[in-house]
Amino acid sequence: GHIICGLVCHPDKEHILYPLGCTVVIQELDSKKQTFLRGHTDNVSCIVVSKDGVYVASGQVTFMGFKADIILWDFQKEELLARLSLHKGNVEDLAFSPNSRYLVSLGGQDDGSVVVWDVAKREGVCGSPASPRSVGNATVVVCSSCRDEMFVTAGNGTIRVWELDLANRKIRPTECQIGKVKRLMMCVRMADDDNVFYVGTSSGDILQVNTHNKVMTEYGPQKKKFSSGVTALLLLKTGDLIVGTGGGVVALCKGSNYKIMKQIQVHGAVTSLTRRGQGHQVFVGTNECQIYRINYPEFKEELIAACHNEAVHDIVFPFGSSKVFATCSKNDIRVWHTPENRELLRIIVPNVTCHAVEIMRDGRSIISAWNDGKIRAFTPETGRLMYMINHAHSLGVTAIAATSDSKRIISGGGEGQVRIWEIGERTHKLVEVLKEHVCAVSCIKIKKNDQECVTTSLDRTCIIWDIVRFVRKQMFLANTLFKCVCYHPEEYQIITSGTDRKVAYWEVFDGSPIREVEGSVSGTINGMDITSDGVHFVTGGDDHLVKLWNYDEGAVTHVGVGHSGNITRLKICPEKKYIVSVSADGAILLWKYPDLH
Repeated sequence: GHIICGLVCHPDKEHILYPLGCTVVIQELDSKKQTFLRGHTDNVSCIVVSKDGVYVASGQVTFMGFKADIILWDFQKEELLARLSLHKGNVEDLAFSPNSRYLVSLGGQDDGSVVVWDVAKREGVCGSPASPRSVGNATVVVCSSCRDEMFVTAGNGTIRVWELDLANRKIRPTECQIGKVKRLMMCVRMADDDNVFYVGTSSGDILQVNTHNKVMTEYGPQKKKFSSGVTALLLLKTGDLIVGTGGGVVALCKGSNYKIMKQIQVHGAVTSLTRRGQGHQVFVGTNECQIYRINYPEFKEELIAACHNEAVHDIVFPFGSSKVFATCSKNDIRVWHTPENRELLRIIVPNVTCHAVEIMRDGRSIISAWNDGKIRAFTPETGRLMYMINHAHSLGVTAIAATSDSKRIISGGGEGQVRIWEIGERTHKLVEVLKEHVCAVSCIKIKKNDQECVTTSLDRTCIIWDIVRFVRKQMFLANTLFKCVCYHPEEYQIITSGTDRKVAYWEVFDGSPIREVEGSVSGTINGMDITSDGVHFVTGGDDHLVKLWNYDEGAVTHVGVGHSGNITRLKICPEKKYIVSVSADGAILLWKYPDLH
């Protein structure tokens, strides 16, 4: 949601498009069905749809000095038509000309050029430096509403109107006269008749510039400016404006004097405003990863999509049910309804990060591990705080698990201690501290009979504990920082994985290694989960791939491509319908569990 103008409503009024990491998501508005455009090698930085809806273009960021691609897509067939690469570093903004003849692209800070591409021939026509040396960078480009040969760029202290001279393959800029007004331009909208265009600025006012004589005719509001800057604009057929601000206000303003007629407040700074059809519905995207729908005459907002806007650290299903699952991130825990992919509950604890989450077997509480050293328990229906264990660990709680009778919690901390807590009706007390690990505990799993548990740590050890007598039973050493562990359902073997990218099988009885298989070509393995029958298991990690394995053969049977960030954890749902994986870019992906019969 942090990409300016990243949410676009398609002209067919049936779909919305938005970037998610390296992919572009096309979502049907009625059925919520999603399709994905994959082809970018790094995060998508801008996205635009042509006026007739035939083409989609998206630009990406890349590393300093490398070429950043623009990809031209066919919307109907959902396939890649061409890669256009000239810009270095990143592509700041894109715009299609009204008849889709040209695509205009603007390079980022290290590139600073504007390029006109011929859409039919899929090649560059000409380019030029985007802004003069005396002012800042251009960050926005918008095309004329009627003529293919004209477009506008704007940025820090500069607004330029460009004319394309196709015969000589040149583009010629005219600097707009805005007098003594010094502004940082954030968004531009062209009027439908091309006579004027409107520019939203970070100072919270709107400039109106005449396209023909390139002079600013007026700016406002004079007295009460919009707080945190005007980040998005929409022009309505009536001549009025809808303004989105960095403070999360969406306001309907009079076109003449910018007087606010109606306004609503949304969660997060507004980054996109896009209209459906003629403007009877408007979609709002915010940088808190929320999409709202506003019905125009009554001007009331309704939340249609939301997700985490920070890295997701854990995912858990309740025992025996696939209908809901919980995920945790910085500031919050969220509970999701699996069949409809919608958020049921949001539990907010500001300014702290939740590292791990677990749903008690009796279904009465969600227990969670936080980096301020506290264990918090919430009710699953209302999200009310039931109890809190203060100072559970000194360097934050990093892992958590609960016994099957829901009477004990086992937690691991950043300092390496494993602690066992007795949970009563209204009390919670520390039963035992197991001191063996010298580094953060990364994963805890408990045996079905609640008499032993296994903990892995970043100190390169994996320990099996007797949690009746509170002694160490076995210790496995390997040259890897362990990240995850699973008991085989028959509980005579465990599998572990971590930074050495290998999946290791161990004998529980005497701690001997059985075998190692190469789990990933590149990157740590951060999460694994095993099916209830022990035939298959899944792994995911820094190579962004979800892999399904056959346990006995130690071989990959299926691979899922879709994440654009490091996968932090993943789970197979209890009914073996889905695999849910979560990643460091804030995405939650649902995969169909493959039919293996």
